[in-house]
Amino acid sequence: LIVRPTSETIIWKTYKTWIQSYRDLPLLVNQWANVVRWEMRTRLFLRTTECLWQEGHTAHATKEEALDETRLMLDVYAKFAEEYMAMPVIKGEKTEGERFPGADMTLSIEAMMQDRKALQAGTSHFLGQNFSKAQEIKYQNAEGGESYAWTTSWGVSTRLVGALIMTHSDDDGLVLPPRLAPKHVVICPVIRKEEERAEVMEYCASLAKELEGVQYDGKPVAVFVDDSDKRGGGKKWFHIKRGVPIRLEVGPRDIKNDSLFVGRRDQPKSFGMPRAEFVERVSDVLEEMQQGLFDKALKLRLDNTQQINSFDEFKAFFTPKNEGKPEVHGGFAECYFVDCPETDAMLVPLKVTPRCAPVGQDAESGVCIFTGKPTQTRGIFAKSY
Repeated sequence: LIVRPTSETIIWKTYKTWIQSYRDLPLLVNQWANVVRWEMRTRLFLRTTECLWQEGHTAHATKEEALDETRLMLDVYAKFAEEYMAMPVIKGEKTEGERFPGADMTLSIEAMMQDRKALQAGTSHFLGQNFSKAQEIKYQNAEGGESYAWTTSWGVSTRLVGALIMTHSDDDGLVLPPRLAPKHVVICPVIRKEEERAEVMEYCASLAKELEGVQYDGKPVAVFVDDSDKRGGGKKWFHIKRGVPIRLEVGPRDIKNDSLFVGRRDQPKSFGMPRAEFVERVSDVLEEMQQGLFDKALKLRLDNTQQINSFDEFKAFFTPKNEGKPEVHGGFAECYFVDCPETDAMLVPLKVTPRCAPVGQDAESGVCIFTGKPTQTRGIFAKSY
């Protein structure tokens, strides 16, 4: 109950005492908690022995309400991933073998990392009445009879930190989408002579105050003046490695021209810009960066997603083609399939897993590339973390 891999046991044990009547429903609880798992092989952020996660557990009077909650939370996670993390995701349903134990249905968001591997970035489970019946979560319904609650659970974890790093970062360090960056702009004073200090710092302070009066994403632009004693190159790389979206370098020559030397984290080269123009455009530039990171990640996924029509084609897609170099893991294979043990057995030697069957598929008929059976289900398959 205390050191646990997930919280269903303690939650449902508690809900049993809280839920007595249909008037107590729906019961919606969100929590942040640390969980502990015995990972055979740990990966920083992705699979650690202990991790912090956000999880929700809800109980409802009807199946329809619980299903609506399950889908709602999947949409919430997808919106956060795409609109804030700038990480495109595919929403879909897990196969029976990948489903959360005890769930009737597991929905997930799946993202492609830069090495073409898939990462499960969040899940939402429709638990039906399975946990209610196991834990005796019963309540008096409106008709005076006794009913079992319909339940859901859902969660994301510090795995999203790893997802953010692997989606956007480069060899120079972290790249942060502006909507998540704690600071949007860092101003770096360039002072070569002590007698220049007062003028440069005064200019930087007034610039910072002016920028803080500009709104981005409904909040003031977050500005930081780095007055540390790091030398110019060291100061620049300090902020590049930490992913600050925009760097401004200001020296006596810039002050004389009332201009700024601008570095964007999403572009390799810096450039000059008049101060007034930068202040006027800073919000647009930040949003352009946010959208640009999303578009770049989406292009990577689209360029590395392939429609597969045969098992031979499937095997070839996941066979490394660059021996002696860092392995690129194929990408996302989209194909018709039947969810059954025979399909699972054919995937094991390839170290490929079914990521999900995307939601909202058109009801078109096809043939499973693994079993040859007719099906209307298409799935996304990939190597994964």
